[in-house]
Amino acid sequence: MPLRWPGAAWLLGLLGLLVPAPGWELRLAGGRGAGPGDLLLDLSLEPQWHCALDPARTARQLSEAVEVTRGGLVRRTAKRLSCASFARNPLPLHLRLESPRDGGLLSLRLVASLHGPGCPSVALERTPSRLVIFSVSHLPALLCPRGSPPSDGRRVISALAALTSFPQCQCPDGLPLACRAGREGCPQPPGENPLELLCYLRRTRGDLLVELGSVRKEVAGEERQEKLRVERSRDGPFGAESEAGWESSRHQNTRRLRSVNSPPQFKLPNYQVSIAENQPPGTRVITLEAYDPDDGEAGRLTYSMEAFFDKRSDDYFSIDPEKGVVVTSRSLDRETKDTHVLQVTAVDHGSPRPRSAITFLTVTVSDTNDHGPVFEQPEYRENIRENLEVGYEVLTIRATDEDAPDNANLFYRFLKPGVGEGVFEIDPHSGVVRTCAPVDREEISEYHLVVEANDQGKDPGPRSATVTVHIMVEDENDNSPQFSEKRYLVQIPEDTTINSQVLQVQASDRDRGSNAQVHYSIVSGNLKGQFYIHSFSGSIDLINPLDYETIREYNLRIKAQDGGRPPQINSSGMVSIQVLDVNDNAPIFVSTPFQATVLENVPLGYSVLHIQAVDADSGDNARLEYKLELFHPSAPVPPSWDAGFPFQINNSTGWIIVSAELDRETVESYHFGVEARDHGVPVMSSSASVSITVLDVNDNSPMFTEKVYQLRLNEDAAVGSSVLTLTAVDRDVNSVVTYQITSGNTRNRFAITSQSAGGLITLSLPLDYKQERQYVLTVTASDGTLFDTVQVFINVTDANTHRPVFQSSHYTVSVSEDKPIGTSIVTISATDEDTGENSRITYVLEDNIPQFCIDPDTGTITTLMELDYEDQAAYTLAITAHDNGIPQKSDTTYVEILILDANDNAPRFLRDRYQGAVFEDVPLSTSVLQVSATDRDSGQNGRLLYTFQGGDDGDGDFYIEATSGVIRTLRKLDRENVAVYSLRAFAVDRGIPPLKASVDIQVTVLDINDNPPVFERDEFDIFVKENSPVGSVVTRISAIDPDEGTNAQIMYQIVEGNIPEVFQLDLLNGDLTALMDLDYESQTEYVIVVQATSAPLVSRATVHIRLLDQNDNAPVLQDFQILFNNYVTNKSNSFPSGVIGKIPAHDPDVSDKLNYTFVKGNELNMLLLDSSTGELKLSRDLDNNRPLEAIMEVSVSGQGELITALLHGITIV
Repeated sequence: MPLRWPGAAWLLGLLGLLVPAPGWELRLAGGRGAGPGDLLLDLSLEPQWHCALDPARTARQLSEAVEVTRGGLVRRTAKRLSCASFARNPLPLHLRLESPRDGGLLSLRLVASLHGPGCPSVALERTPSRLVIFSVSHLPALLCPRGSPPSDGRRVISALAALTSFPQCQCPDGLPLACRAGREGCPQPPGENPLELLCYLRRTRGDLLVELGSVRKEVAGEERQEKLRVERSRDGPFGAESEAGWESSRHQNTRRLRSVNSPPQFKLPNYQVSIAENQPPGTRVITLEAYDPDDGEAGRLTYSMEAFFDKRSDDYFSIDPEKGVVVTSRSLDRETKDTHVLQVTAVDHGSPRPRSAITFLTVTVSDTNDHGPVFEQPEYRENIRENLEVGYEVLTIRATDEDAPDNANLFYRFLKPGVGEGVFEIDPHSGVVRTCAPVDREEISEYHLVVEANDQGKDPGPRSATVTVHIMVEDENDNSPQFSEKRYLVQIPEDTTINSQVLQVQASDRDRGSNAQVHYSIVSGNLKGQFYIHSFSGSIDLINPLDYETIREYNLRIKAQDGGRPPQINSSGMVSIQVLDVNDNAPIFVSTPFQATVLENVPLGYSVLHIQAVDADSGDNARLEYKLELFHPSAPVPPSWDAGFPFQINNSTGWIIVSAELDRETVESYHFGVEARDHGVPVMSSSASVSITVLDVNDNSPMFTEKVYQLRLNEDAAVGSSVLTLTAVDRDVNSVVTYQITSGNTRNRFAITSQSAGGLITLSLPLDYKQERQYVLTVTASDGTLFDTVQVFINVTDANTHRPVFQSSHYTVSVSEDKPIGTSIVTISATDEDTGENSRITYVLEDNIPQFCIDPDTGTITTLMELDYEDQAAYTLAITAHDNGIPQKSDTTYVEILILDANDNAPRFLRDRYQGAVFEDVPLSTSVLQVSATDRDSGQNGRLLYTFQGGDDGDGDFYIEATSGVIRTLRKLDRENVAVYSLRAFAVDRGIPPLKASVDIQVTVLDINDNPPVFERDEFDIFVKENSPVGSVVTRISAIDPDEGTNAQIMYQIVEGNIPEVFQLDLLNGDLTALMDLDYESQTEYVIVVQATSAPLVSRATVHIRLLDQNDNAPVLQDFQILFNNYVTNKSNSFPSGVIGKIPAHDPDVSDKLNYTFVKGNELNMLLLDSSTGELKLSRDLDNNRPLEAIMEVSVSGQGELITALLHGITIV
């Protein structure tokens, strides 16, 4: 049945609680036991009591097998117990019950025995269960309260009564605890020795050793902590050494003698304390007190202290030589050194020589928030391209904080984002800056962001730091040039000087750099190549003379192209150049001289002759006015003309009419001049002579000699040249025949002159084969009254009058660099308005550019060599088209070939191999190193992403930022698991298909002291021959620390079981030395617990030192006698025939084998002796009634030892 205690509940099950005689015992099943969480023990008291396992004093295997709740419930964990790992049974289990409200503290030592297959046999536990109560003082008042007990011990008394038979307990003097006059509780032990009581467990046969100590308060820095310590007497009646002698002290009342000068002893082999950094010098750390049971000078102790590992620790701490108070000598800095290991020595002043004790103090410096975040760079600068996708990772802002993690939990945010607000965002935990909106350089080209890192510390408060992030937006060629005007209009006189500027067009590009460099070209409308545009300035110059009379307006289309790759083009620029007429052409008479005949009987107003002149100008410059010149210099006017000239001329039409009656008999002919004057400024004029003959009336018409005239005339015939002479014959006497073109003279290309030999047709204006290819002129021959007509067919033949003209003065085409040789890029063509060979065009590549050729007949440009965008991104070819006429004419255009980038270049890392190092305890996302690669391609083909995909990321321990190439830690590192990582990263471009390059990266993990030393086994069995020389090395106990360097330095100590001090363990190499004689016959086995320390980490192992017996003791045999009374009866079988006893000899050496023999006195063989066992039998010869006394000498021999003794044998009848 489970037992019910006040304040404590006990459960019994497969892993239950047994209460044997020695005290409480936990019974644990080895192998497959009950499931995790099964209740083993219920030690719950009042709610103010908190329970916890003491791992420093409990075997590791046991501490992993059980868990203790704050409320006092002891449960089974999931850890499987393997009895094969235990060398002894039972094991101690130490618990602490604490009442923080009033400082009460109970230390409970339980016994846990293991049961199951393969478990060691349960040895007799000689030491009772122990309950150490750290009370608060006033022991008499605590044990025997008058009224209510002291407030600081009231709760302790309640707990003690709940767990034990208190106050029915026994004092160290053997008397029961009593509260009466003259005896208040138990006698107070001397000095500060604890008081020990022997109580009984409630409702059970077991007993419990209760030890009451005192409470000490110690101050560490600004934090006040209670450090509870108990002063234990090693030689007290129920102390550690007296536990085994408890029964003898109760029953035999024996005492152990004390040496002349006992060594001092610290309560613990090592102490650990924590103190906050930055405390002022003189801050108390801990008080270390050793106990020396001696009196006087032999018990007076002096303390000293020195650094054990790092000599720097000597500068930080000092110890009071008399009181053992350790204080700081200077302010501590956790970030400089967070752990100090000090060796403290207590030396007494006894004689004949002082004795000493050593303990070790490990001071852990706790963190305060005395460091602010520090960014990896004083400022960050990053260039990004505009038009990036939303969510693009721009860069990672990282700060570090030397404080502990609680004070170094960094939080990132933007301060006053300004223009960056809404465009960028920062991850508050990782510091990754991303785009959250499109980035347009033309809107904002630079962002200056302020990032704050806050460590969120609490002691004394958070600290922060700021850094400026400069993000420069690189230009993408995403804007085409824009002309300043939709249409440019300019008017220029036709006599403008050659090479003078006509106007300047201007286009602006919102991009910058080469993307904003604008190049201009004329696409179309540049008839006859009159104009030239400067590629960079946009200035349009006149390079050939203008002729208003030929072309009056030019409409040029201008292309603006930037220097980006690929370029942006705007061909919408329109320029209208209007040619203004100047009076540069004098009137030209269609014939000179003008001759006509008129009958003398014509009426007034008769039209005699049409004077006709033409002016190539326009407007007023071409509006003509005619007048007669009566005084022609070559033929002075006779005086008779003064009375009145018979002819007038119409000022506008040029018709000469009869203004007065004619009289041939008076004047037979008239000779005068005609002036044609234009209205230009300045006025230009021409003169022609006119001859009018007055005829008689006749009756015969002139007759042409040919019915029709046909001829060919080349279109390039010169103006004024003779075309044809026509002849008409008039049969009348003295008739004068005049010739006129009366129809078919399109555009007044021809003129006819009446001559004596006939009518001469001349070319008055240039011919144009394109406009008219044939003229049918009707020519009239008149004698003044009668006339005749004839048709003249003039066929115009083509001349090489036109040059080839390209459709555009500038072509732009694109071709990918990966096109094969022989690829046709573009076909350009020119037109020639001539015909035949004059219009057959041949194309020629002017410059020797080996990458291209042009087909001379078709104008197709093809590649001759492989193209490489990275070597040259554009080519400008000058192409000339010439005809095959005579003389040969030509036109030139320019073809700009833009090479489009193909993804033909793989990325290339700047280094062949990268190396970096990082401490294994760095926080996640710590920057290790940065890799960088370049790609000769452009655009998406040259934009790189970094990745571990397909490579090696250290099994996921690292990640790489895709855009920056920074490699960071993704998981916690462990140098002892992986000391060196061999990573492989890739740089991948964004081309189609993508190309990539790899690089090997070696990351060395630097060690920190994060691993405790590890013994080869948890328990060691050491076999040592007894009588080994004092000071000899028994064995070497070593541990392995997976760390390296100073982090792997190990200090060895004996922490349990070495009382009295039988062995010594070398601090550095682990050599175990015997300090006294080892005697198998006194003690066959020693059990010590050794500890390996790599400050502040420790591990323990149990060492069983088993002595091997040596034959170092002679057999023991004293004189003895045998009394034999023989009563003779009639019964013959009453005489004893069996073994009556054995020789009382023994050998302390268990390994020795004894041989027994009679030396003398048994010549009659009265006694029969077994030589191997020493058993004795009586000879049948003694079965009589005669008294007999014999003295015999018996010898017993071992291995080389021989002893004898006398045997007195007496027979009584």
